[in-house]
Amino acid sequence: MRHPRQLAGADPNDFFSDLFANFGNGGGRRRQAYQPQKGDDTHASITIDLSDSYTGATRKISLMVAERDEHDRIHTRERTLSVNIPKGVTAGQQLRLSGQGQNGEAGPGDLYLEIQFSANARYRIDGRDVYQTVPVAPWEMALGGEIEVTTPSGKVNVTVPAGSQTGRKLRLRGRGIPGKEAGDLYLLLEVALPPAATDKAKELYQQMAREMAFNPRAGG
Repeated sequence: MRHPRQLAGADPNDFFSDLFANFGNGGGRRRQAYQPQKGDDTHASITIDLSDSYTGATRKISLMVAERDEHDRIHTRERTLSVNIPKGVTAGQQLRLSGQGQNGEAGPGDLYLEIQFSANARYRIDGRDVYQTVPVAPWEMALGGEIEVTTPSGKVNVTVPAGSQTGRKLRLRGRGIPGKEAGDLYLLLEVALPPAATDKAKELYQQMAREMAFNPRAGG
């Protein structure tokens, strides 16, 4: 009987050890161990006032979350969270709340909240720059002078140049949304007419009409 030749120096015990090891792991294919997964991340939005971005704030938010019970059925419930709003946040920025997402075998995912500003007719926001409409009396526009304006960062005194018209823009550097590079605040002047609600007020308007040769549509 002819016996298979062995390579010089080879140990037959090693051959059989390798052979049975291959059978034990599926012919050489490794089976990946099961890895528990974290829960899914959750995305939502939170609406804040512009002033919150100037000072920082704490706000509460309610979310509907899905949970699986012991019978593998999915239920939803309301969850309320207290959220710290850092100073200087801008619209579209996302806040990450670690471990506040969906549950999972390896722990919960994260919650991402996108910042939105509540609508306010007085303000328009562009990045960190803020545009604020400021009503001004006709005589303040015509004669000029100092007026007090309540801004998102507090009250300031500004000078209205004489002869200003509606739409004139006054720039206050660094008074926009705070940050490493703070934005600017632009005050947009808008003339506000006093109502002719009394006889005295009507008389004053009539006197102006007689004594001032002014036609705002001239040359238009």
